[in-house]
Amino acid sequence: MATPTLSKHSVPGALGQILIDVRAGGRTSVRPAVVVLHGFKGFKDWGMFPPLAERLAQAGFTAVSLNLSGSGVDDAGEFSLPDRFAHNTFSAELDDAGRVLDALTKGELGVPSPSTLGVIGHSRGGGIAVLQTARDPRVRALVTWSAISRVERWPPDQRSAWREAGHTEIRNARTGQILPLYTDVLDDIEQNADSLDIEAAAGRVAVPWLIVHGTEDESVGFSEAESLEAASTRKKTRLLPIEHGGHTFGATHPWRSSTPQLDTVFDATTEWLAAHLK
Repeated sequence: MATPTLSKHSVPGALGQILIDVRAGGRTSVRPAVVVLHGFKGFKDWGMFPPLAERLAQAGFTAVSLNLSGSGVDDAGEFSLPDRFAHNTFSAELDDAGRVLDALTKGELGVPSPSTLGVIGHSRGGGIAVLQTARDPRVRALVTWSAISRVERWPPDQRSAWREAGHTEIRNARTGQILPLYTDVLDDIEQNADSLDIEAAAGRVAVPWLIVHGTEDESVGFSEAESLEAASTRKKTRLLPIEHGGHTFGATHPWRSSTPQLDTVFDATTEWLAAHLK
């Protein structure tokens, strides 16, 4: 198998350009592809995502990772686009996911249209992955890590204060940056409740689905994984608890090394996709 190489691309997104990395062991052969969606405050070069993409490429997949247009993050991994982050919404992320899948399946990302297609989503990206898979027949396998089961993440008193001020502030623990978040996301949740209902979408996922979640996730409780499993009606849905696992399974940014928990997640994810896409 050829050594994986990296190419960089961009396509127009809902809030600006979507920055895309494509890793593949062969640039001319048709192979299965996997699209990786990051979560809130995440980006394609955060900690575990480049090693994951490299692992997928070495396993024979075309690995497509990206910065959603509302991530606020540039290709150097810096939050240099705060206005995009401030206006980001769930619907914008879902629109971006569809645009990337369109570009990939049309052969516009430097590789042929894939033979089959899978999606991995982490945290908020996991919720987007469920929504996209439920509506997109091109997706043939799904893996979610630490996925949210609902888009309503903020209590009523916080939403009220947020609307009164016109924005709320999000602190980036890694950089110390204070990032504004306008009311666009609240409007989106209220106006598009049906199309953003993740649990309802889970019931429509018709492809093999691996739900991976740490039992001690400090950001998205394990109960949300149980809710997704309960909402799924398919026999090919599997919940994989990662005992004592946190939100990123021990991975940090900058990347240092893997952990036994993350090794388990990588192995299970690769095996799942290999079984259902090849």
